[in-house]
Amino acid sequence: MMYQSTRGAPPVTLDLALVKGIADDGGLFLPQSLPALGAEDFAAAQTIQDVARIILTPFFADSVLAPDLDEIIAETFHFDIPLSPLNVAEGYCGLLELYHGPTAAFKDVGAGFLAACLARLEGNRDNPLTILVATSGDTGGAVAAAFNNREGMRVAILYPDGRVSDRQAHQLTCWGNNVLSLSVNGSFDDCQALVKNALANEVLAAKHRFSSANSINIGRLLPQSIYYAHASIMHWRATGHAPSFVIPTGNLGNAFACYLAREVGLPIGDIVLATNANRLIVDFLDGSTWAPRASIQTLASAMDVGNPSNMERLRCQGGEAIDLREQVRAVSVSDDDIRAEIGRNFTEFGLATCPHTATASYVWRNLSDDERRDKDWILVATAHPAKFEQIVEQIVGENIPIPEELAAILSRERRFVKIEPDADAFAAALEKSFGN
Repeated sequence: MMYQSTRGAPPVTLDLALVKGIADDGGLFLPQSLPALGAEDFAAAQTIQDVARIILTPFFADSVLAPDLDEIIAETFHFDIPLSPLNVAEGYCGLLELYHGPTAAFKDVGAGFLAACLARLEGNRDNPLTILVATSGDTGGAVAAAFNNREGMRVAILYPDGRVSDRQAHQLTCWGNNVLSLSVNGSFDDCQALVKNALANEVLAAKHRFSSANSINIGRLLPQSIYYAHASIMHWRATGHAPSFVIPTGNLGNAFACYLAREVGLPIGDIVLATNANRLIVDFLDGSTWAPRASIQTLASAMDVGNPSNMERLRCQGGEAIDLREQVRAVSVSDDDIRAEIGRNFTEFGLATCPHTATASYVWRNLSDDERRDKDWILVATAHPAKFEQIVEQIVGENIPIPEELAAILSRERRFVKIEPDADAFAAALEKSFGN
């Protein structure tokens, strides 16, 4: 299978798309065609690994990684991703818990998969591959953990100074010598712009052999589609109903992965996007021009994105707003509503939820009575609440236990460099740490 740019550059193989991260014309890679699958194709599938093998095999056709696909899947999906039903009065509502991986966030799936692929493609090179990642909180920690001390791999993490939680910041800055953590005096959008400009800088890219681990890399999206496929198949098999999903979203990668799973043919109903006060997606679907904005700092910090990159993929695959309105919905949730929702979830379900997950439950709670009753809903829980203890514990009035693997990360010593959101400052930091 070949992969094409959203902007029209000639298609490339999966292997090259994974390594390049972004197309030569600045576009994002999409499969040139999608396999046609249905629930019947998964009749013998019992585990998420089984589902992953069925879905990913056609995407890896002609890839040198095809013989290693089983190993890559095993490395990626080595922790539980449970679907836990909530005790609701009417209808069905479940919580898809994506936070049981090494860094307690959904990004562990995509980052682990990409690391497993790139280590096999590039990990034995004398000239290391440098992975660039802009993060609004969780992506950087997951990528750092996945690539930490991997031979032939280096990582540069850019995160907005003061705009992530203390525990998120610790996760971004406590790794080995092959990980450079950069605290940028700006927003996530500034970090993302630095990454995109560096990838497009032919001289700098050639020197450091850049790739990207943001959701702009197709290697992040393909594995994320698996947990939507698995959850929907298992629910459909048990009930005969295609579940609908409410997905917290910032850069739109996780939500696009669900959209991709539905496009392939999985039994998925509605897709509703939960955003925070950064409501560009909501306004676009409501008829406004797509015009990137400065991001707004919110309690759901990992969703503080003013220019969601994956809208380019969604528009390329699904059309403009008039077409997309028939395929997805989006709702903006305020900080006040996030706070109140964290409290309601704890009171009603005995469930501590991170601010991002709270946006999803708020959107579900505010659907019409008919929609909540007549459709089966799955809310996507994107991060463990212990990563946002300063917010959650104050609201619920209890300490949130820290997962064992997260506690181990928080015991590590931190190392980071502060820079201004300037291309020259970024290049200088790379040269100082990784220059050969």
